[in-house]
Amino acid sequence: MTDQPRSLHKHRSRAVTEGPGRAAHRGFLRATGMDDETLAKSMVGIVSTAGDNTPCSKSLGPQADYARLGVAEGGGHPVSFTTISVSDGTSMGHDGMRMSLLSRELIADSVELAVRGHAYDGLVTFGGCDKTLPGMMMAMVRLNVPSVFVYGGSMLPGYSPEGEERTVLTAIEGTGRHQTGAITLKQLDQIERTCAMTVGACPGQFTANTMAMVGEALGLSLLGTATIPAVYSERLALARRAGLRVMQIIENGGPLPRELITRESLENACAAVAATGGSTNAALHIPAIAHEAGIAFTFDDVARVFQRTPLVADLSPGGRYLAKDLNVIGGVPVVLNALLQSGHLHGHTMTVTGRTLAEELAAFPGPDGRIVRESAKPIHASGGLVVLKGNLCPDGALIKIAGLKSLQFDGRARVFETEEDCMKTVAAQAYEPGDVLVIRNEGPRGGPGMREMLAVTAAIYGQGRGEQVALLTDGRFSGATRGMCIGYASPESAAGGPIALVQDGDRIRIDAAAGSIVLDVDETELERRRAAAKPFQRERLAGALEKYAKLVGPTHLGAVTHSGCVDWPYPEEDQVPSLGEGLGDKDAQR
Repeated sequence: MTDQPRSLHKHRSRAVTEGPGRAAHRGFLRATGMDDETLAKSMVGIVSTAGDNTPCSKSLGPQADYARLGVAEGGGHPVSFTTISVSDGTSMGHDGMRMSLLSRELIADSVELAVRGHAYDGLVTFGGCDKTLPGMMMAMVRLNVPSVFVYGGSMLPGYSPEGEERTVLTAIEGTGRHQTGAITLKQLDQIERTCAMTVGACPGQFTANTMAMVGEALGLSLLGTATIPAVYSERLALARRAGLRVMQIIENGGPLPRELITRESLENACAAVAATGGSTNAALHIPAIAHEAGIAFTFDDVARVFQRTPLVADLSPGGRYLAKDLNVIGGVPVVLNALLQSGHLHGHTMTVTGRTLAEELAAFPGPDGRIVRESAKPIHASGGLVVLKGNLCPDGALIKIAGLKSLQFDGRARVFETEEDCMKTVAAQAYEPGDVLVIRNEGPRGGPGMREMLAVTAAIYGQGRGEQVALLTDGRFSGATRGMCIGYASPESAAGGPIALVQDGDRIRIDAAAGSIVLDVDETELERRRAAAKPFQRERLAGALEKYAKLVGPTHLGAVTHSGCVDWPYPEEDQVPSLGEGLGDKDAQR
């Protein structure tokens, strides 16, 4: 039994490790290799999604081990555990994609359960694949313990025989090219074998890299770390630094995650997404992170920042460059400096180092003029993402405009009740220029699970028809999606949203420049359709999907599954077991 009482303000674990009444608890901990010396230290959880199911998480185990070294070096005791990851790369295009967004909630919940259940004093979190990043950040903010987030890094691209870079997107769109006969099966096989050559997440400004950038903009991650490739040894040194940093936060009593998550830092995150043409999924995840801090942050808030922020980074899929290229010139801070210099960023927000964002950015370079431009000379005057509103999506929908040749589209609706129905039509090329392909019943509740429509959009692009049609859905899009693709329509069809009333042949007018989307049907007719509408019936649900469908909220609020933040208080002195507590009378008298 230790005889050195520790500050309760810094050590929740004291409620587990001190006092005669916790002899059994200490016995369990001693069985893991702890002794008097380590029982007297801060206990820090090291959580990752390390595993073999996706290249995104394959490198996280060694990185987590280096975080352990940092915690130990800083005077703490590291405790490692893992949680799940659902790979968007292998779940897309089939029923497995329903599990992707749901996994964000399960990751946050599982980390909360482990940390609160064992009363850890701090936390270092590692994420790799898309939903693991917001899931870990949500857990950090919900728990509000000393924490640092670390991204596992992206993979390096492969190359064609001609020396052209290839990514997973090359293979996805290659499927569509093969369907049209543009490439042979042998050529598709060669793309498959060269599109993902190392471990790590997808290398473009897709969801994982976008959310890693969000982590830096929010102050939850150390600056300049998001773009370091997964295979670089530099990542191991970074992980050690994260372990050291969390010990400093414990010692100093802050800054805690909810001190970092403010309305201004959330706006910084949105600005970074807009400036890089990042994933539309960020507009779903940022409100969810805000929710954990008790801040109401909706599509409307996202839209205001997107509208005023210039697109300055020429990143894939809308642009030319990958994360590795941004890393060479200084990483995410180069983008943030471009925004700070033009007044598009709140420099006073706090970071995990205890210094302001502006203070941290002073050590990094500004725009290079090629990969990242100055805000005064942008690629586009407003951000790479736009929130659309109108009678078809009263609470908003999202479109990525980075790389679009035209911001307007006026077409005829082709309605599909599921992604599979639309995919059959696309695979058969049974659609026409000017069609607006409407996929409904794919929202958070109606799907359930809000699947990504990447397989559909990539097939259309691969067929060379990406500029000829538009796609509208209450489901999601991958960060790799490009083209006139409008997703996240809210309210969703299952919640009675107007998307449920669209019929084949209806005129739909899209104007991304004006931020509008209009169903050209008069209100009288819409009321008639609403009165006659019958809900779409999916198969009977059970298990995780059934629970999710009952709990999940609307898209424009982040598709969250609980009512909001609640403080996890430090234990009071009378909660630390005293002599005799939990022991029999005879034992207490010994």
